[in-house]
Amino acid sequence: MARTDPLIIFTPSGKRGRFPVGTPILTAARQLGVDLDSVCGGRGICSKCQVAPSYGDFPKHGVTVTRTALSDWNAVEARYDRVRGLARGRRLGCQATIRGDAVIDVPPESQVHRQVVRKAALDRPMTMAPATRLVLAEVAVPDMHSPSGDLERLCAALRTQWGIDHARADPAVLCKLQPALRKGGWQVSVALHTPAGAEVPQILDVWPGLHQGGLYGLAVDLGSTTIAAHLCDLASGEVRASSGLMNPQIRFGEDLMSRVSYAMMTPGGAAEMTAAVREALNTLVAGIADAAGISPALIFELTIVCNPVMHHLLLGIDPVELGQAPFALAVSGAITLPAQTLDLTAGSPQAQTYILPCIAGHVGADAAAVALSERPDQSEDLVMIVDVGTNAEILLGNTQGVLACSSPTGPAFEGAQISAGQRAAPGAIERVKIDPETLEPRFRVVGCALWSDEPGFAAATAATGVTGICGSGIIEALAEMRMAGVLDASGLIGGPEATGTRRCEPEGRTFAYVLHDGSAGGGPRISVTQGDVRAIQLAKSALYAGARLLMDQLGVDKVDRIVLAGAFGAHISPKHAMVLGMIPDAPLDKVTSAGNAAGHGARIALCNRTARAEIEGIVSRIHKVETAVAPGFQAHFINASAIPHATDPFPELARVVPLPQVAHGAGGAGAGKGGRRRRR
Repeated sequence: MARTDPLIIFTPSGKRGRFPVGTPILTAARQLGVDLDSVCGGRGICSKCQVAPSYGDFPKHGVTVTRTALSDWNAVEARYDRVRGLARGRRLGCQATIRGDAVIDVPPESQVHRQVVRKAALDRPMTMAPATRLVLAEVAVPDMHSPSGDLERLCAALRTQWGIDHARADPAVLCKLQPALRKGGWQVSVALHTPAGAEVPQILDVWPGLHQGGLYGLAVDLGSTTIAAHLCDLASGEVRASSGLMNPQIRFGEDLMSRVSYAMMTPGGAAEMTAAVREALNTLVAGIADAAGISPALIFELTIVCNPVMHHLLLGIDPVELGQAPFALAVSGAITLPAQTLDLTAGSPQAQTYILPCIAGHVGADAAAVALSERPDQSEDLVMIVDVGTNAEILLGNTQGVLACSSPTGPAFEGAQISAGQRAAPGAIERVKIDPETLEPRFRVVGCALWSDEPGFAAATAATGVTGICGSGIIEALAEMRMAGVLDASGLIGGPEATGTRRCEPEGRTFAYVLHDGSAGGGPRISVTQGDVRAIQLAKSALYAGARLLMDQLGVDKVDRIVLAGAFGAHISPKHAMVLGMIPDAPLDKVTSAGNAAGHGARIALCNRTARAEIEGIVSRIHKVETAVAPGFQAHFINASAIPHATDPFPELARVVPLPQVAHGAGGAGAGKGGRRRRR
């Protein structure tokens, strides 16, 4: 039997292929179209091609990676490490060669086209009542006839001037107090932290006289794929800077259950993932402070929202119990603790962290933040809120009550598991239109406002090229293919005879639709394959089945309005989402985008301590529906695999988009062999 070449999987792109033993990692990356930088021609000089190999069992990928998967360090790597330094665990992709199956992470700094984290701060008014605030105090001069400590006299001043009783200070702050009082002429500015429900406020820092540098906080949306943060002025609520990066845990598994499996099967795996995400947060804090032009020491508070698995890994808790019924959380309530307890050291040494409460084992603090931002409990009409990432959280309710569930959609909506898929980086196809008569496509890419058929597109994209297709692009492509008749209701791509276009090309026993062919200029050939369709069908079926389960609980067949949250909601048109059957049927003008609602909820909690008590109360009243054990989930999932749906009629969609009645049949030939079987 011929020996099979080693399988190489690159993260976060998910691209994979088999390569002969001895192939350099950089060569494999280039052949697969992986976004790995290099400017020195593979001579080990530029260090742009650094990669991070992972080891252990990877059930999702079907491989076990041993320490012998790559060649040993060579003289070039040793010299580079000696002169300039390589981070622990890093290799140079041009020097490390393949010896066995390997999982290779390409860190953000090694990517030519950096990930675009599309989670902008929402421009909404903010009611300010922060837990951390700045006060100016006039402190009495010490008197040997009435001896008392400087802290006691400061507390007396806070009591009489601000009505603040019993403030406390850590030794690190006490060391700064005496010099600050004397330098400020017995006038000091005090950073005071008073969590919701706390009786004793804490002095976080002091400055002589009037401190004009400001106090800042960070609202963090810690997702399984991306981490986004907004730096806020704690006096005004103004967002001074926003930033994001890829979650480095992707190299341990793209979806949450893969990370739980990694923790189960790899000794020390949970601790490894905890260290990775904490290091990423420190990097994010330092970077966003630099972008805003402030000292990181002025960041005194963080609010963090995340799903339950990320929640446990951030806290250093093994998430193994979240991978099996009854999906028990180690802790579900809100948590307030010093940032240094979580090894978050990039901000002020006295910085405090507030983590919003989790709703249930699969519905986390991110869903709670969405509820705080959108307040379905205050809605008079029945509203469904859908927040889609690698895991989808769905809220349904009104003033009578709110239900919640999660659905394991996986990373397909974000471009992973797609043949030409990639994250949202410059050059990635993000919008698609297909002419219903000619079946010719046009598209837009991230970083360029022009459509591909407009003058100047080639010049505008010369620097990035057209590199692949991201989540919003694959969703629009499939919906446009369905509306044009290239794709039938079962999700089958027709052949050239059935569709009447040569863009539908044979690929094995199925067909693929060619969206862009850049091979003449050395670029990639980007197609939508039958495998891509199936990946999206699985993801959207899980999403729709979760939504229908909540509707079943309330005994309703329709909702009054739908809110799409997150980057998904901001970049996908309601029409395309409904054509695919990702969401229940509703009037399109009642389907709106809430943008990054989870991030906005984190900002509300950062800027208003009263809101923290509110969300803790809201979460206690939300009823959780567990999709993993719900008896109706499988039936809903199967019916939802059709596009848009096998049994639900979608009358509102039909008023706007009459879908062609096509059936491509076995092999994609359809009944109309030699012609196009389409009815509009």
